Amino acid sequence: MQVKNLTLKNFRNYRDEYFEFDGGINVITGDNAQGKTNCVEAVFLLATGYSPRVRKDKQVITYGEEKSEIKLEASSNYGKVEVALSYYARGDKKIMINGVETKRIGELFGNVYAVYFSPQELKLIQESPEDRRRFLDIAISELSKKYFYSLVKYKKIIDQRNKLLKEADRDMVLDTLPIWDEQLAEYFADVVIARNSFIEKLSPEAEKAHAYLTDGKETLSVSGTVKYYGERDDVVEQVKQDLMNSTERDLVLGYTTIGPHRDDLKITLNGEDVRIFGSQGQQRTAALSLKLAELEILKSQYGEYPVLILDDAMSELDVARQKRILEKVEGVQTMITCTGTDASVFGGTDYKLFNVSNGSVVR
Repeated sequence: MQVKNLTLKNFRNYRDEYFEFDGGINVITGDNAQGKTNCVEAVFLLATGYSPRVRKDKQVITYGEEKSEIKLEASSNYGKVEVALSYYARGDKKIMINGVETKRIGELFGNVYAVYFSPQELKLIQESPEDRRRFLDIAISELSKKYFYSLVKYKKIIDQRNKLLKEADRDMVLDTLPIWDEQLAEYFADVVIARNSFIEKLSPEAEKAHAYLTDGKETLSVSGTVKYYGERDDVVEQVKQDLMNSTERDLVLGYTTIGPHRDDLKITLNGEDVRIFGSQGQQRTAALSLKLAELEILKSQYGEYPVLILDDAMSELDVARQKRILEKVEGVQTMITCTGTDASVFGGTDYKLFNVSNGSVVR
């Protein structure tokens, strides 16, 4: 997969700019707050519909403007693709894939596949289970639209079930719960089966990537916290039983106490919880290893590497690890943002350089 070019109009601090990328390493440099991250954020938005930086779409629109437009052209083993997104200050958006409008954000997945790493991805290691679930959900959605839509339906039913659990009429609740649980079990099963399958692939790839980055000096281990095994029908029946067994507890607490919305990843370094015992550099390396593992899983799915976005990935890593990253991404279209290209790191590496200043490429 290669992104050929990117057009930005009224996107953050870009008024009207055009990037033409190389198929190898692309380095986007500049001082802080000049627009480096804004550029690569746009690429990931066009790949997934998800911004790793903001919750509301309209926050990406240039201040004072009514509309923002971003567009890219890419090529892959499956042919050429053009994806465009328009965001409006009134809150809606327009999605175009190869010139055809779609209303479903999930249709973006599978057209342009990308892996994104930034300092914010340290939340994967340092913060709540929600951040680790978000990592799983985006990664698996890039592999399967079915997963994305099952997850959306699962979340809607969980919201309805939780509202029901708070109702005062206990008899009505007990009569109605089985109806919701019958639907919930189907999507519950789809989500946990997909997550289990992904984690089984993620674990050895992350261990391998981490061993490479640390020259074998540290051992990373990744595992899930909830497991359901067997054929899908067996999982559905097991889920129904578990939901029934948790009914009394759910009624007391007023929310659903089991399910994928409570999943987590366990990440250890040399047998210790990296969130608690890892240094800043070790935590960053662990998070980066998860992303490099995701890269390999996507390659296995599509037969080619996705676009790799490394936004300020080099900071707080020693020179040896920075050089290993560059060696690792050989043959992968990579977009790297940084404040400069240190010769001790980039020396001997072929790359295309973009220097960004105040939302414009200095040519």
